[in-house]
Amino acid sequence: MSDASQLSGPATDDATTGSLVPVDWLPTRDGMFGAPDSGDTSGFGGLHAVEEMPGPSPRPYGEWFDDAVDTLIANLPGGGEEIEKVVVDRGELTVYVSRGGVVATLQALRDVPALRFELSLGVSGVHYPADAGRELHAVYHLVSITHGARALRVETAAPAADPHVASTVSVYPAHDWHEREAYDMFGIVFDGHPALARILMPNDWVGHPGCKDYPLGGVNVQFHGASVPPVDERRRYYS
Repeated sequence: MSDASQLSGPATDDATTGSLVPVDWLPTRDGMFGAPDSGDTSGFGGLHAVEEMPGPSPRPYGEWFDDAVDTLIANLPGGGEEIEKVVVDRGELTVYVSRGGVVATLQALRDVPALRFELSLGVSGVHYPADAGRELHAVYHLVSITHGARALRVETAAPAADPHVASTVSVYPAHDWHEREAYDMFGIVFDGHPALARILMPNDWVGHPGCKDYPLGGVNVQFHGASVPPVDERRRYYS
């Protein structure tokens, strides 16, 4: 496991505590939807934002977080090598794990009595183009009913060039549907899924609409013989 006490990058002010927190990278975004080469009809074309990704948090994490992380590490087959970093940000706990260790991590979080995160709220896909070599993230949202609705996230990442992550349907069967959605929208391939296929878009759809580099316009409306023009050809509602 990485030493979470080491700062991995520059520090910025935490809006909730006023203290300095480390950040892994500081990408910037122009406009609302990240489409720099076309018109932005939202009216936010002039927006320039800095998006911070928090780095590993130093111990003590606070609340029940330290005991939960220690218990998790003690029950992982790799002795914690699966864990890349632990982040406590805005009072929420996120455990980042390698994509090969995600099944063992979720299994321990579900089955160890001191943890018992028996409820999963689903799997979310996220696309971070600026996170080089880790562009596609899969995020698992877990809740422990046994321990008073404690909640945490498990997050793993894969490169866009090799978007493979181990399926967790064997641990949380309801992930069948959520992994299909993350595959459909973001192109994350969940190895070992019982029937990985699109769930929202047609089977022959090209591309993954949840990704930030997906075109914003020009999609044919097949059933009415019409089409949505590319963004830069639409009417502008601001000067």
